[in-house]
Amino acid sequence: MSAQWTIEDVARIIGGRTIHADQARTSSGALFFDSRAPKREGIFLALHGERVDGHDFVADSGASFSFVSREVNAPAIVVADVLAAAASWASHYRTTLGELIVVGITGSQGKTTTKDMANHMLRFHTGMKEDVVVAPTGSYNNDLGLPVVITSCQEQTRYCISEMGARHKGDIFRLATIAKPEIGIVLKVGTAHLGEFGSREAIAETKSELVAGINHGGVAILGTYDEFTPLMAKNRGDLEVITFGERGDETVRATDVEARGGFAHFELVTPRGREAVELRVAGVHNVANALATAALGYVLGIPENEIATALSTFEPQSRWRMELSEINAVTVINDSYNANPESMRAALETTRLLAQESGGRSFAFLGTMNELGDASDAMHAEVGGALFTLGIDYLISVNEKRYLTDSDGDTETILVSDIDQARRYFDSILAGDCVLFKASRNIGLERLAAELVSHLKARPQEAGE
Repeated sequence: MSAQWTIEDVARIIGGRTIHADQARTSSGALFFDSRAPKREGIFLALHGERVDGHDFVADSGASFSFVSREVNAPAIVVADVLAAAASWASHYRTTLGELIVVGITGSQGKTTTKDMANHMLRFHTGMKEDVVVAPTGSYNNDLGLPVVITSCQEQTRYCISEMGARHKGDIFRLATIAKPEIGIVLKVGTAHLGEFGSREAIAETKSELVAGINHGGVAILGTYDEFTPLMAKNRGDLEVITFGERGDETVRATDVEARGGFAHFELVTPRGREAVELRVAGVHNVANALATAALGYVLGIPENEIATALSTFEPQSRWRMELSEINAVTVINDSYNANPESMRAALETTRLLAQESGGRSFAFLGTMNELGDASDAMHAEVGGALFTLGIDYLISVNEKRYLTDSDGDTETILVSDIDQARRYFDSILAGDCVLFKASRNIGLERLAAELVSHLKARPQEAGE
């Protein structure tokens, strides 16, 4: 890698015009967009947002120089589109990292958990050495986040783990052309963003763009949890294909899966052997994410006992994804980051199991699942039916009447208009109960979950606890 780039070097690569150059140069090449968290000798992206304009912070960003779309009084490169310039620079920067292995991850659910698991496994494998593994905190899975992740890698970085999300057809392939992954992982085609894509077939086509974008001679790691994903590499004869799942015929698979205390235990089986795994992230549905991570480890030659140890020591890293808290003998599950029918049913199943094991009752505070399109009414009703089938004791539905079905189960259903009304039911929750909070991100149920945690902490402990 070049030791440093001048502002003129970078301008030529991205097709921009320099202003106030003053012999500006960068030794890191790293992009960043938050002036409150500058990167040493990095490049600031002056983005114009709904509430703030990044151009107003250029002078105080601490950057070597900035990408801007209008004149500023600081060293900068003026471009027509800052995001497009970031993509161009990241794509070039990637070519300078000859020893880097990029792992791309996509799927309708589980991307962030799998990214966090893979990060933990690779850091464990490499002895926790600084900067050898790069993975974003949170979901840097779009046209802004991915260039930031790629340019965070340095000469010593050996692995980069990148999520790739999509709102439109072509989004993932564009991200893949920037990241140039050697390994691509597709988890599952589900119903998330069904409203935007129109059908599961269209979602599958979009997710398969990652496979199309894997470097020649690379590896496609494909889940077997739907009818589309296992076939995504059929037109890429140059790729090695590794499958994972629980059918029994996959390259990497799980057997003897069982739930203990809401956590999955299973036997990890690969062509090289088998090892026991005891997950510390709640929900049997996380077996799929663990298997995807194990398949990555298998491809990279990590020993099975090391893979199993990494999976068994992993704890949730990203907020509001099956976060478990136990306060005064009440289990609280905050899974409010996002919601779709598949993840909703998985979370409800975990809630039921935990309540059964503690001998308490199950409460589900649920809000709307967004972006389901014309199928939204039917899918909300389907989740409502699952509540009765699973035997959830109480549903507190926050401004979402479509969960309230005519099923004959024993679930007591309560419709409230907002979070203020929902918190009135906190006093009904007793020791031994398990409480789930889940909805799409913009509903804000994480606030309600945090309020329940505070409420329980302030509650006097019951006698005998």
